[in-house]
Order: sequence, then structure tokens, then C-alpha cells
Amino acid sequence: MRPVGLAKIETMLLLASAALISASCGNSQPVSAAPPPKPTKGVAAQKMMAQVGQLPNQSTDYDQVGDHYQKEGPPFWVRPGYKVTLVGEALGNARFLEFDDKGTLYMSRPGGNDVVILKETNGKYSIGSIFINKLPQVQGLCFHDGWMYISQSQKIIRAKDTNNDGIADVVETVLQDLAGGSGHWWRSLLVTDDAIYTSVGDPSNISDQTETDREKIWKYSLDGKTRTLFASGLRNTEKLRMKPGTNEVYGGDQGSDWYGKDYGSGERESQQPITDFYPPDEFNHYVEGGFYGHPFIIGNRIPRTEYWNRPEILDLAEKTITPAWCFGPHWAVDGFTFYTGKQFPADCIGDAFCGLHGSWNRSVRSGYRIERICFDKVTGLPYGSQLIVGTLDPNKKVIARPVDVAQAPDGSLLFTSDSNSSLYRIQYVGAK
Repeated sequence: MRPVGLAKIETMLLLASAALISASCGNSQPVSAAPPPKPTKGVAAQKMMAQVGQLPNQSTDYDQVGDHYQKEGPPFWVRPGYKVTLVGEALGNARFLEFDDKGTLYMSRPGGNDVVILKETNGKYSIGSIFINKLPQVQGLCFHDGWMYISQSQKIIRAKDTNNDGIADVVETVLQDLAGGSGHWWRSLLVTDDAIYTSVGDPSNISDQTETDREKIWKYSLDGKTRTLFASGLRNTEKLRMKPGTNEVYGGDQGSDWYGKDYGSGERESQQPITDFYPPDEFNHYVEGGFYGHPFIIGNRIPRTEYWNRPEILDLAEKTITPAWCFGPHWAVDGFTFYTGKQFPADCIGDAFCGLHGSWNRSVRSGYRIERICFDKVTGLPYGSQLIVGTLDPNKKVIARPVDVAQAPDGSLLFTSDSNSSLYRIQYVGAK
């Protein structure tokens, strides 16, 4: 009789081999090799690990290294050629950003149940007016056709200011009585010329919501009267946007926690070698009818241990669309913008600049950054990424927790931090 668990180990070795052959996550960097099987002892364990393959050395990939900390302004790690300045303080629970067609900047504040307009004076932003309030669990913003669309966890409204006093005087409900309200309640929002796309996350860490409206992107008609299922298998995608010049919908999806708990990884904070490195956060190209794995599959089609025994696990893996790009584990991707300006180098055009909120349950903090995902200008696919701004100090103390990124009219980028209620500007100043 074979030892209990051997079949699972053999399955994991096969999955690991597939992951090593692909050596990447979708079209991305090789950060999603298969997890190790349950531990055994002695020489057998060493041979098994040799077969599975080791994770790449991620110390330089995942941490802010080198003496690139700003001497002036916020003491962030900043890629040479860029500069970051603090341009707004005491803004409340600063979360998502959106410019309208006149260059007015709006910001959602879930902590204040409102959306505010930020005014700029001599390069500094402050709260100019409360555009609209009494919005519990307010989240996404998307300006379209003269309206500011606003998502709450269980509702979508649109508003406009017709007399230019900074306060919405026309407000309409577009969708209501939506799923959400608990757990990962943040509702994404994208409005195009012909549809509204929206989703809400998992009510817990991992749960099977196959039969509910959660963990899915729904595509509604602009009047909200009809809808179709667009994509499924999401854990917590907080923002959706179309890649400029295309009809391709992208979003960053936050990976689940405690992947290694069945091995005992994470029972003690100082000993979670598996939990620390799985699963990756994902940058997904969402397509109609696509399935993206959650809660059954992570990264490069690796089953979560909780679902190994499902009879259809291979079918679920086979239909899972792997990420277009992988962020590091537990980096907590929130918002992003595709760059279309002229202030940054020309090769940045079409790339995604993403706000990573940072890990809360890694034994060593990671994430906490603005990351650039580089898109190949010929294939249109991601091929690499760069750390642009890191918001941990050299001792891994958290200075800021980035949330959303927006492109200002002058081509610079702004990003919010909800941990210190601040707004920052990223400018390209050229190599020194």
C-alpha cells in the first residue's frame, strides 16, 4: 500500500514540472513555480526538492536595494531619473482618483463616505469641496460622457455638477441591490461607450462563489437593464480599465492568503516559508467568458491545497487563464493607470503603472510600491516590470501604502496613500 499523501505528492511533482517548463507566470517573470510537496525527512526530502526546483532568489526582485533613497522630499526608494514629491496631506482616507475632461481631480474616501474634489494651488492639492457624500463603502470612479460614475459596494450611481460650484447637483442611480457589502467589498468600475463593467470580491479569504454574483465581472448595458457574465474566478479586483487604443479589459487581482497553512506554514509568523511566497498577485487581461482560477487555482494553474480532491480540479486548471503578469506574493495590487502622456520617456507609453498597497501577513514586509508593467509595442503583451517607487525605508518601516495611480494633465503621475492620507506626484527628471 502506498503511503498516505503520496498520490498528492506525485500530483504536485507533475504540476511543478509543468511550471518549470513554462518558467513563467503567463507571459511574465518566473515567480510562480509550483509549491513544494508536504515535507518529508532526510535524503528523500532533498531529492524531492531538487526535482521540484527552488524558487528564484527573490531578495533583489522583491526588495528595494541600492542607495536610491531620495535625499530631498519623501525618503522613498526612487528609480534613477524619477522624482517623487508630497503634494497633498491630511486628505482623509485617500483611495481612488479620477480626472474629468476639464482636468478636475476627484478622489474617493471610503472612510468619509464621500467623493471630494481636490484643488491644486502652487503644485499642492487640498480638498476644495465635497462633491457628493453619504456614500457608504464608496470605491471606484470612472468619468464618462460628462458624468462621474461612482461605485459603492452594492450600488453604482452617476453624478455631475451643472453650476460649477464643486458639488454634484444631479445624481442618478444606475445599479442597486448588488452583491457585496462584506469581506472584500471593494467594487470595481469601468464605463465605456456601450457598457458598464463591475465586480466585487470574495466575502472571505477563499470561498466558492460559483453560484453567486461575487468573484465575477458583470457587463451591464449603460441603462443598467441588461447584463451578461463577462469573466469569473476573481478574488479581489479593485479597478478595471481598458488598454488605450484597444477594447482589452485589464485589472489587478489580489491573491489569497495562507496558501501554506496545510503544511503548517504561517502557524508561527517567523516560520511561513510557503505562505510568504504564494500566491502571486495577478495583472489579468480579462476576456469575455474567461475563468481566472479563484478560489481553486492560483498563478500558473497551481491548485490550492483546499481543493486538491475536487474531481474536476484538472478541468478547472485547464480552463484557467493564467495571468498576463505576476506581481510578488501579497503585494496587494489596488489601482493602476495606463500611461499616455509625454512627461515620461516615450517607451513608457502604453505601460501600466500600478499601486501596490503592500503585504500585511508576510514575515518580511514586501510590496509597498509603484510598479511599472512594460508592454511590448509589437505584440501588445507584458514582457517585464520595474520598481519605480518603493515606500518602505531601508529598515522596512512603512512610510506610505500606495492605492491608486492617475495621470495628471501635465503627464506626471499622482498616487494616493491611505495609511497617511497623502497624495504624491511622480515626475521624470532625466538621468543625472
